[in-house]
Amino acid sequence: MGGVAVKARAGNPRDTEADTRVIPLFEEEALDEDELQELVDSGEAKSSLRKLSVTHERVDGRLRRVVLVGAGKRSELDPERVRIAAAVAAGRARELGARSLSWAAPEGGQIAGAVVEGTLLALYRFDRYKSSSDDADGERADVESLEVVTSEGGGDATGDVERARVRAEAQNAARDLQNTPSNDATPTYLAERARELADAHDRLSFEEWDRSQIEDAGMNAFAAVARGSYEEPRLIVLRYDGADAGPLLGYVGKAVTFDTGGISIKPSGKMHEMKFDMSGGAAVIEAIGAIATLGIPARILGVVPATENMPSGRSVKPGDIIRALGGKTIEVNNTDAEGRLILADAISYAVEQGVERIVDLATLTGAIITSLGSTYVGLFSNDDGWYDQVHAAGDATGEIGWRLPLHPEIYELTKGEYADLTNAADARKAMSSYAAEFLRQFVDDRPWVHMDIAGVAWGLNRPYVGSGASGFGVRTLVELAERAGRAA
Repeated sequence: MGGVAVKARAGNPRDTEADTRVIPLFEEEALDEDELQELVDSGEAKSSLRKLSVTHERVDGRLRRVVLVGAGKRSELDPERVRIAAAVAAGRARELGARSLSWAAPEGGQIAGAVVEGTLLALYRFDRYKSSSDDADGERADVESLEVVTSEGGGDATGDVERARVRAEAQNAARDLQNTPSNDATPTYLAERARELADAHDRLSFEEWDRSQIEDAGMNAFAAVARGSYEEPRLIVLRYDGADAGPLLGYVGKAVTFDTGGISIKPSGKMHEMKFDMSGGAAVIEAIGAIATLGIPARILGVVPATENMPSGRSVKPGDIIRALGGKTIEVNNTDAEGRLILADAISYAVEQGVERIVDLATLTGAIITSLGSTYVGLFSNDDGWYDQVHAAGDATGEIGWRLPLHPEIYELTKGEYADLTNAADARKAMSSYAAEFLRQFVDDRPWVHMDIAGVAWGLNRPYVGSGASGFGVRTLVELAERAGRAA
């Protein structure tokens, strides 16, 4: 899908050149257009959330579509409900061949932006590897423009709409990275995308390390995972200097571009989905690109360790002991617990670079799916104040999280028999908390939040992202930077 032109205006929703109007319906509220209200009165148009009906109106001799979408009770209206309503309306409009949409946005904070996010995220599709169109006639219409109409005197929504466009396009770009197969989306490919973003923004700089530099720096946990693959690993570093003051935030994203499990090889079923094991890194790269585009007054260090995890004659083996950056030794008892190894070195590097607060995103444990499904991201933290900020940023974007515990008894499980730590204990208890406790040993007591996104990076099944790659975390990281910038 090409880029969708987005704009905001105030005024009468009927005064539009778009070929399709979208109007939200609220329970027990009448429309001010009699013809459309007749559809509601007849029961054909319903106000329940996600319900859709389509009609037409004649304007200057031509027919224009009108999509009526249920928005539920006005008292329950929030940005997430608007994203959902916008998504189902956008999907139906595209089925009907719409090229331009005009949305009559309800009043409310961040509502206009939510219309944009729900629409652009829902219109996303990934078809770059298809040699022909899915449509019978060989052509597919794409929505080319979106107009968000607010009421006169309701304030200028231009800034909100533009901000939402940037965030949604960044999330879709992260979905592109996730969906690209691992034979193309290698660590080098991710590094080139990060370089491309840095080249486009004066305040964003890029650095990459190859295998020898990673090893020479003492990142032996990262290097051990990368050793089994003939594909070159990359440590990807993005530095955004958007402010002269304020805390230096560390955004760390796991990017295993394909995870076989290594010597502790995974079952074959659904192994093809392991191209998504770089979702945390994709979110960090694209979020920082969006932050730079928006010129947010913040200071951010992005660190993305990128590698494959493959079985070969040179792979790290169960029982091996390695020394991570900073000196801690680790027994590698399960090579499929590789994400925490590469993150240990990446977090340690971020600490060395002086970050004051850390967020890491990782598709880290299958256990988090058992605990929280695909509704919540699992959150772990050593600092209540920083947790509150990250949690609030997620709530504001609809990327909701649930805090799970850290505890000294769980930390005890991470202690190794022959080394300081083991990456996987024999006792399979509290496995998501175990992984978080392992990572906590490398944050040097800096305020830190770990986001286990294994249940939400794909298969989220919300109307605006469907069942494929979700780009989860991009909007949370952008929102977090904005909040940090306002507080500085």
